[in-house]
Amino acid sequence: MVDFKVFKGSKGGKIVEGTSHKEIGPKEVLLKVTHSGLCGTDIHYKGVDMVLGHEGVGIVEEVGSNVTMFKKGDRAGWGYEHDSCGHCKQCLRGTETLCPQRKMYGEADLDQGSMGSHAVWKEDFLFQLPEGMKSEDAAPLMCGGATVFNSMQQYGIKSTDRVGVIGVGGLGHLAIQFASRMGCQVVVFSGTDSKKDEAMKLGAMEFYATKDVSEFKLDEPIDHLLVTTAQQPDWNMYLPIMAAGGTIFPLTVSAGDLKMPYMPIIAKALTVQGSLVAARQIHREMLEFAAKHDIRPIIQTFPMTLDGVNKAFETLENGQMRYRGVLVA
Repeated sequence: MVDFKVFKGSKGGKIVEGTSHKEIGPKEVLLKVTHSGLCGTDIHYKGVDMVLGHEGVGIVEEVGSNVTMFKKGDRAGWGYEHDSCGHCKQCLRGTETLCPQRKMYGEADLDQGSMGSHAVWKEDFLFQLPEGMKSEDAAPLMCGGATVFNSMQQYGIKSTDRVGVIGVGGLGHLAIQFASRMGCQVVVFSGTDSKKDEAMKLGAMEFYATKDVSEFKLDEPIDHLLVTTAQQPDWNMYLPIMAAGGTIFPLTVSAGDLKMPYMPIIAKALTVQGSLVAARQIHREMLEFAAKHDIRPIIQTFPMTLDGVNKAFETLENGQMRYRGVLVA
């Protein structure tokens, strides 16, 4: 049995410090958490009695008797999914994030997360970090990177495609890098020109400010559009610039309904494609691709203390995070 410190949400929305107790099973690994990314999804769980954080990186301190892929001293990361049944058709097809018995952040294992001193996870849902990748850079990739990369890999975005990215934030700045390194023409849409230079340095080929604009004039249409803003965009502005047969990926979490004009979707045979975080093989490929092409998140760091966790959440909720927060033990 291992006791360790954790940072939890509570019914009033206040983040509190607590203690968790876990046994290390035969196929489980005890990790000392060194870094935790802060994701927009974490804000939704501040009012829940659960341990926060799902973008974790740590050092292996102990392994169960049947663990074969990790040894003491290894670095490992984990993300949104913690377990699946392993035998349903989704698991056997390699889409275990759709398993009916999946264990996801916010739904299972509420007694531990990436915001704490330690965690115990099944080795099958841990990821080796590529040599040379900094742990502080790896943490935001465990959800943010996996989310944008999965939409590109799982649903067939090609290097010859024009990929639009709405928003230059926690997801958007990663989407720009992944799509550009894949060889795509990346077209970025943001509220003002304030992030134009940064977007172009990250790999964008075109940039359009959206404030006070009612119509875009592009030389060529968009094949795939990744929506990474916290709110839905004005679809009347974006559907006209979509290529026939194009795909729209709503990637951020929103509690409202998806409302879009009906006829443009039919007339252009557009697809609105839901996309979760990556299944494990795509997650591994994401880490390898990021290491090979030097894709790194732009981060702000905070200490892994109660004050540090609160400051990180405050920065994110106030819209001041550039662009991913990372808690450092």
